[in-house]
Amino acid sequence: MASKDEEKVQEKTPGKSKKSLFIIMGVALAAAALAAVGAFMFTGESKGSSQKVEKVSPETLTIFTLEPFIVNIYDGQDLRYLKLRVEMELANAEAKNELTARQAQIRDSILSILTTKTFQDLQYLQGKNQLKQEIMASVTRIVSQGKIKQIYFTDFVVQ
Repeated sequence: MASKDEEKVQEKTPGKSKKSLFIIMGVALAAAALAAVGAFMFTGESKGSSQKVEKVSPETLTIFTLEPFIVNIYDGQDLRYLKLRVEMELANAEAKNELTARQAQIRDSILSILTTKTFQDLQYLQGKNQLKQEIMASVTRIVSQGKIKQIYFTDFVVQ
């Protein structure tokens, strides 16, 4: 009888291992399918995709760059130096001619603003944004309104 019980156990074991093998293979196949779907969704394209992406040309920007400003700024008992490069985004290419013609007036106006600033005024982002607004207001008094769209600081060093 013991041999018949052993045969039954041996007969059941190979069947269970086949079922387990099918389950493991099914889970692995499902995981691979999910990974492929995730990769497709993450990259936004498949290898067999023949879609063409249209490239939109960016709007042509007209930038007017001023030479760097180096000024003394007051910091309590110490004197510090500010090096600032200002670039202006213009509404159109024609505005560049007007800014070039009035460059001395623009630089003088910006220098007058910078020399009134202290280290505490320029230390934080809020102060830098306020400085941009002051420069914008000052320059628009010199050139026609609407010629300048934005003021950029491309170099800002306090030492």
